[in-house]
Amino acid sequence: MLVVNSRIRVPISEFHFSFARSSGPGGQNVNKVNSKAMLRWRVLETGSLPADVRDRFLTRYGKRVTSDGDLIVSSQRFRDQGRNVSDCLEKLREMLTAIAATPKRRRPTKPSRAAVARRIETKQKRSRQKRMRRSVGED
Repeated sequence: MLVVNSRIRVPISEFHFSFARSSGPGGQNVNKVNSKAMLRWRVLETGSLPADVRDRFLTRYGKRVTSDGDLIVSSQRFRDQGRNVSDCLEKLREMLTAIAATPKRRRPTKPSRAAVARRIETKQKRSRQKRMRRSVGED
């Protein structure tokens, strides 16, 4: 079970792992062992995500989802499969954690009257300063 928070729990049975040869370090071992882990998860069909979380996930990570609705996460950071599998799960957990919380709605605000007055005063001050630099005959 991949536990993100109390609301989001994804069973491991929803994930499909495949393995390939890694391109990273490993010496002669790199040509013999399939240590790169690729996690496939059917995001569009999962019942583990609430609808609002799924919508935010697809909005943010939609480019990483295939046309079939699969999210693919891969890892080849480590030399063995087990650690790369757990790294894939950790990457997915971080992605889900980033979108799990409902974003705050932005309330449009106006600058205060004092802030507007300060801005206008500095503009007038700059204008007076530039006006004083002009030659007398230019006006």
